[in-house]
Amino acid sequence: MATSTEVLQTKTTDLLIGALLRVPAQAIQRRLIKELNAAGFDELRLAHMAVLQFPGPDGARPGTIAERAGMSKQAINQLLSSLEGYGYIVRSDGEGSARVVHATERGHAAFWKMVDILRDIEEEWRMELGPERFDQLKALLFTVWDSPLVR
Repeated sequence: MATSTEVLQTKTTDLLIGALLRVPAQAIQRRLIKELNAAGFDELRLAHMAVLQFPGPDGARPGTIAERAGMSKQAINQLLSSLEGYGYIVRSDGEGSARVVHATERGHAAFWKMVDILRDIEEEWRMELGPERFDQLKALLFTVWDSPLVR
């Protein structure tokens, strides 16, 4: 009979890195939307996370936001129109013919609520994993973030 450590090792070696990163990321996004909705940002949906994800849309061109999200400009413009209609962003003319996205007061309030929610999530993960392991996890993820692996 396999020990729990052997079972855990089998699970982690059988799962590919994409799943190991995707599942927690999706859980975080679902929680963000749930708590944002509960805080009065009722219109926000999971699809909006493509625009609202770090570093956020404020001061960016729609093409840049589309590139960050891995989406077409047309799809991002639909999300931007939705967010503009709900009062989270405005689009204005920038240099040349390019449009620039700016967060409204409501958009900034949603952003700071997201920061609060993410801090709560980090504290829960720190408690679950223990401070040392959580700090190692963040350090490793930052190493990947800052490497050619993600480009």
